[in-house]
Amino acid sequence: MDFTPHTEQDDAEMLAVIGLGSIEDLFEPIPEAVRLNRGLEVPESLSEPDLMRHMSGLASASTGAELTCFAGGGAYDHHVPAAVRALGSRAEFATSYTPYQPELSQGVLQALFEFQTLVCEIYGMDVANASLYDGANSVVEAVNLAVRTTKREKVFVAASLHPHYREVLKTYTSGLGLDIQTVPFRADGTVAALDLEGAAAIVLGYPNFFGVLEDVSAAAEVAHAAGALCIVSADPTAMGILRAPGEMGADVVVGEGQSLGNPLVYGGPYVGLFATKLEHVRQVPGRIAGETLDADGRRAFVLTLQAREQHIRRAKATSNVCTNQTLMAIFAAIHLSWLGPQGLARLGEVCTRRAAFAARRLSELPGCSVAFDSPHCKEFVLRTPVPGGELTKALSRRGFLVGPSLGRWYPELDDCLLVAVTEKRSESDIENLAVAIEKELAER
Repeated sequence: MDFTPHTEQDDAEMLAVIGLGSIEDLFEPIPEAVRLNRGLEVPESLSEPDLMRHMSGLASASTGAELTCFAGGGAYDHHVPAAVRALGSRAEFATSYTPYQPELSQGVLQALFEFQTLVCEIYGMDVANASLYDGANSVVEAVNLAVRTTKREKVFVAASLHPHYREVLKTYTSGLGLDIQTVPFRADGTVAALDLEGAAAIVLGYPNFFGVLEDVSAAAEVAHAAGALCIVSADPTAMGILRAPGEMGADVVVGEGQSLGNPLVYGGPYVGLFATKLEHVRQVPGRIAGETLDADGRRAFVLTLQAREQHIRRAKATSNVCTNQTLMAIFAAIHLSWLGPQGLARLGEVCTRRAAFAARRLSELPGCSVAFDSPHCKEFVLRTPVPGGELTKALSRRGFLVGPSLGRWYPELDDCLLVAVTEKRSESDIENLAVAIEKELAER
């Protein structure tokens, strides 16, 4: 049975464009031993209960669900309260597509308004949009805002920023003529001294990719002295215990909202957070939901700003982002509301305390140490006596998902891997991980 809509002519035309002779050539990098090389063998004429049993049987063959997750690097195994899914699935928040008719979309518009308000509160900023696609997309749009605002084309990016974000930024801006320069990190894992003369912005993480806390205040001071903007990619789950980037001088604060009410789900869909100062509101990408009064004086919600290519600005739009991650944004808003200020602080405290315990325990193992002697939050870099990639694979066979290993992005950290500890990981889990690493190293 053919599940693809393309004709043979369609296939031939697309292959010609990319210079390949056949569909099989697309899979050349994949080893022959792991290719299916047969039809999908999808059962036909199954009843719904029989189909569910069949799919459950296939799922049981996967070992991924059995692994205890200590993986980090931008996507985290946080607890998603049942209330988040229950409330987020209510019909009041559902709309067929874009809420162009506010009188028919009050539920979803209010939810997005509340989402924006919460993002502003945790980041210490004036205005937030109704979300972007993911954290990487948010970083790109923040850089675009800075370039438009300063009329400059040079952008400094900390090497300690998420590597995927840096790669997406490079791809996204490849045709814009921007000068993207990488700022190395010091021995303690923080960004090196900055000279931002002539720059549009500096971009750094808070915490950064290594889990280390950057000095946002110092970076913002240097940026402003040079007439540049300070862009911070901040983990929202840490905002309950860390000072908000906006309070330290950040001009734009972005982040990945997956850790707020959204499961890992094999990498997406996620939700990008974007907040800035009021003076930059007309440079904000996407859309902003606003609050007003209707003809009868009742509280009402509308799409206040939509400076995008589908509307009146056309080619002069601030971005080609033409939608937002409404469902994921609603989940994030419900989760933040469910936690409240005290709950968010408690979440940050638990994650940080357990990460500190894990760092102490794992650094006691022979040949292991914490790579960066700096304050860290929720995750840290573990240096081991073997390549990080090898240890990551070996631990997966012992029931633990740890990493990612850092050598593919940072050759000098080839013997290192990230270890993330969320509120779902108990001290017993950490002890079991330590035992597994010790056994693996002893057997080598």
